[in-house]
Amino acid sequence: MEHFKSNKENIYATLDFTDPDSIVGYARNLVGMTFQEVLDLGIAPEGVDHDYSSNQYKGGVGNLIEERYFGYRANSDERPDFAEVGIELKTTCYDVKRNGELSAGERLVLTMIPFDREVEDDFYSSHLWAKSKDILLVYYERLGRGKTQEYNRYDQTIHYVTLFTPPETDLKIIRDDYDKIIGLIEAGKADELSESLTTYLGACTKGATEATMWVNQFYPPHTKAKKRAFCFKRQYMDYVLHHYVIGQADEAESIVKDADTLKDMTFDDYVVDTVGRYAGRTDREICAMLGLPYTGNKAQWTQISYAMLGIRGKHAEEFEKGNISVRTVRIEENGSIRESISLDTFRFKDLAKEEWEDSELHDYLDETRFLFVAFQKRGDESVLLGCTFWSMPQTDLEGPVRECWERTKKTIEEGVTFKAETDRNGNVSYSNDLPNKSDGLIAHVRPHTAHAAYRFKDGTVIGNPGHDADELPDRQWMTRQSFWLNSDYIYTVIEDSGL
Repeated sequence: MEHFKSNKENIYATLDFTDPDSIVGYARNLVGMTFQEVLDLGIAPEGVDHDYSSNQYKGGVGNLIEERYFGYRANSDERPDFAEVGIELKTTCYDVKRNGELSAGERLVLTMIPFDREVEDDFYSSHLWAKSKDILLVYYERLGRGKTQEYNRYDQTIHYVTLFTPPETDLKIIRDDYDKIIGLIEAGKADELSESLTTYLGACTKGATEATMWVNQFYPPHTKAKKRAFCFKRQYMDYVLHHYVIGQADEAESIVKDADTLKDMTFDDYVVDTVGRYAGRTDREICAMLGLPYTGNKAQWTQISYAMLGIRGKHAEEFEKGNISVRTVRIEENGSIRESISLDTFRFKDLAKEEWEDSELHDYLDETRFLFVAFQKRGDESVLLGCTFWSMPQTDLEGPVRECWERTKKTIEEGVTFKAETDRNGNVSYSNDLPNKSDGLIAHVRPHTAHAAYRFKDGTVIGNPGHDADELPDRQWMTRQSFWLNSDYIYTVIEDSGL
């Protein structure tokens, strides 16, 4: 690229595309500017005449920064944006929560995964590495997320600019993620990819519509699979935002103390092997070994799970970066699992407005990895069997889980039917026609709280609806609900893992 200078005098110094310091220094002048102020600079590459103020223009603000600040034409080149110095430019957003905390607003899409040609086996020879080893991150505060008021996207303000390189301890995990993704593609199993299969580096879907998203794959048996791109997961970018961009103190503890720990093994293997050293011991024995007070309650097992990995609390750096949910599973003495696994509660009106591909349930199960730590009951104690990483197969997500979600949405839209039932002691409870465990799906819906609360059309009030219930579209109120993964389904996961 040629030297480029703003046509507004005395605003910025000359930009030299062959000098990394010049590029980064120039970029840092963006801090405090809105996108409209960037447009007002009047910068544009020759031949580019996009009307960014038009509602017809569908390009993102990333293109705007490339063309209207750095002065080069936006493109889909597999080389880094500043190829002479190996720097990739990425514009991304963060949200401000109600409590004032910042949260990365999205995954960071790095580059498309080829589906019409061979993929590169070696990570360091791939165009992914070329576009991720040095990333110039431009962070802006997203407006309008979860709000009803209208806003102009060009009124959004850029607050952070930094050059980011994945640290060595992260890089080993990213390389292992890459190998896992490439391995599935080369095996002709690209249709089995999901973000939840990997830790930091994901394979996210890319396509304007469901119809254009599916393509025939290069590798036999050439089945159709969704177009995907390499990305850093949203949770990883959240960690980057807080600890590498803002410089916030790190409260999480690292499982892997240094890069050499993973020299001859993957992160997954390290976790499974470390926990496996305690297999066959009771929870009481493990507590004694780790210096933990023994309580015998369910919360104890979660504490044990982290402590076996050298984590004193419940915040493991790698789990937070990788969106890994630690769940303890207690198997009964007869080999069954009695308890289903709960997911987050949902709002009835919000779910009724969702589409499956963008629903909270779909995103959660498509992006979340689980670490199941299994104990088996033995009298008053529980014996550790071991642990296993698991992510939901796409066939299950798009099959029975989707059916459960669709039935839930339809029931909420059409109106939940309640049935009063009185037990032998005269106590009244209410059942409903949302999907339940006996329906034979792998997920169901039930309350997430022990406190029942309702407000019916006839004015009848049960419990404390304002605290324990949520409003339905028909203006009745019902106990807050959540999706649950069935206990028998979780049992097959544990059984198939070989624990």
